[in-house]
Amino acid sequence: MRSQMNQIANQSSVTVTPPCRVFSRPLTVVGLLRVLLAAVLLAAAGAKLRAGAGAREALRSYGIGSARGRAALWAGTIAAEAGLGVALAVGVPGAAEAAAALVGVFALALVVAIARGRAGSPCGCFGARSRIGWPAVARTALLAVVLAALPVLPDTQLSTDAWLAIGLVTALVALAGLAVAVFALARELGELRLAVAPQAALSLDDEGPEIGSRLDLIERFERDAPLAVAVFSSPGCALCRALEPSLRLVASDPEVELELFDEEGDANVWRELSIPGSPYALVLSADGDVLAKGTFNSLYQLESLLVHATRPVSA
Repeated sequence: MRSQMNQIANQSSVTVTPPCRVFSRPLTVVGLLRVLLAAVLLAAAGAKLRAGAGAREALRSYGIGSARGRAALWAGTIAAEAGLGVALAVGVPGAAEAAAALVGVFALALVVAIARGRAGSPCGCFGARSRIGWPAVARTALLAVVLAALPVLPDTQLSTDAWLAIGLVTALVALAGLAVAVFALARELGELRLAVAPQAALSLDDEGPEIGSRLDLIERFERDAPLAVAVFSSPGCALCRALEPSLRLVASDPEVELELFDEEGDANVWRELSIPGSPYALVLSADGDVLAKGTFNSLYQLESLLVHATRPVSA
């Protein structure tokens, strides 16, 4: 009886280790860095694969003229980066050193290309859009140094509070970077909007009739509207054909009467008024006075002539 009690007591004293402590592996700084570096290598391989022909053509910048040579190097680089990325992520011994050597070769190739005057050419580092230059050299060299230093970094474990602090700092840095990117994008959009803003019609003093002169051309209009618009077009003018819907829209305005004058059918009118080309427009008053004139390429530019013709005259 006593022996049975002793066995029960011994069994109850056995410490059972929770499964989570046996199988859990706390993430270390080196482990996190290894995962990030692996993600960079995999992203570079994916960018080259996605770029396809563009990435292969970028290898011309390094003096590789053979199409087969470029295809082989492209495929080999993708396989090497992807393989080393996976090996680095799972912690294969020697993967970091091999990746550092590969990236170091990339940095050296960039320096040689710059020395040969290829700066600004496609480099194919992260697809077809990457360019050869010293920033690319610095980025690649830094990646090689970090990969080479990875095996000798102390594999220390951080407390939960330390990880939270790192996460907070990382989030703040990412937020600041996002804010800078948003402001830069807003600035670029503003500059683009200014660059593509619609321009007024081109009006030159020595082209067409003088502003304020009275033309007999008004006799070709019924004069049922306050403004008469004479549009000069040519049979072979593709832009004139593209503007036909815009001309119909303007002609539908009850305040405007629009007439077309063909370069061949109304050649005498073209010569008499010194029309420089098509599409060209004259805005006339009901009495035949020239209120506005100019070459237009869009509905906005044609409407700008109407606005100019109807603006009040300053004293």
